[in-house]
Amino acid sequence: MSRWGGKKYLIETKPGFIYVRKRGKYIGRIFAREGTAEFDREYWDILTGRAVEPRTSWRTLIGSYRNSSRWINLKPNTKKTYEFVLIYMLDKNGSKDVTRLRRKDVIAAQEANSHRAKFANDIPRILSVLCEHAIDIGWMDHNPAKGVKKKPIPEDRQRPHIPWTDAAVKKFRAEANERALLIFEIGVGSVQRPGDWATFLWGDYDGQNLGLRQNKTGKELPCLPCTPELKAALDREKRRIGGSPHPSRPILIARGGSALTISGITQLMLKERRRLGLEAYDQHALRYRGVMELAWAGCDDEEIMSYSGHNTREMVIKYAGLARQIMRAATAAEKRRLWARL
Repeated sequence: MSRWGGKKYLIETKPGFIYVRKRGKYIGRIFAREGTAEFDREYWDILTGRAVEPRTSWRTLIGSYRNSSRWINLKPNTKKTYEFVLIYMLDKNGSKDVTRLRRKDVIAAQEANSHRAKFANDIPRILSVLCEHAIDIGWMDHNPAKGVKKKPIPEDRQRPHIPWTDAAVKKFRAEANERALLIFEIGVGSVQRPGDWATFLWGDYDGQNLGLRQNKTGKELPCLPCTPELKAALDREKRRIGGSPHPSRPILIARGGSALTISGITQLMLKERRRLGLEAYDQHALRYRGVMELAWAGCDDEEIMSYSGHNTREMVIKYAGLARQIMRAATAAEKRRLWARL
């Protein structure tokens, strides 16, 4: 008689990992201690199909992760990125055993999504975080997702953000609808990332300045003086909604009255840019435009960083460099014109 009392289809792949394998397929893992009634129950539940899912399922792991400090301490925008992968894993593998994950499985999931390069690269990165959590709670002793290489984004899909030209800015301000114009002025005037626009509350506006804590960096920017255009757009919106909005009310509101999401902002702005023939100038480039305007005003890198919240000069140089080149070229052209008159 076998060690399992005559029970068929049992296999131990390594100490403590006992599975039911039938016709060459693993159909479930037994977690109970050998020789116990619980072991017998799990065995028969798996064999007869009554077992719903293993204790170490992806569903259980993701639920545990969402209750952990790893998840709770994430920035809101990071959570949204993670959520896409978490939902994908629940749909594909919710009832499957996490401990069966192998590196080749991670790469296979990445390859299956190669048509959407960013999401494909998010998969191993976020699976690695989940595996680290599985290690923390004693389900795994290594991380099969760690070190999986990113897939390069095809060159034809690497589109740089085209800076908004003076003509494009003028046209948008003259012809855009009020909701799109408010978003536009927040983007240019606050010099913040699109992910921060939706988080502005009326309590962040004192009539002259906006303030916020950046979603991506957590950096506090308590005083962002509004441009005249941004102040006018905010005051116009304030009058439209009654003049005294509650401090906790979001500045950007959808037509139904709920807070406008980043996705909603993107769709609204894309629709308006298409209508105006300005599709080439995306919303991310509004921050670029704001930095350029600060550079045109003669601000140095430190001054621009105090406004934009950039942590390094490299990004400021990237955004402000074009503006400074335009200024220098204009100055050179004027000197050339005066020289030609001599």
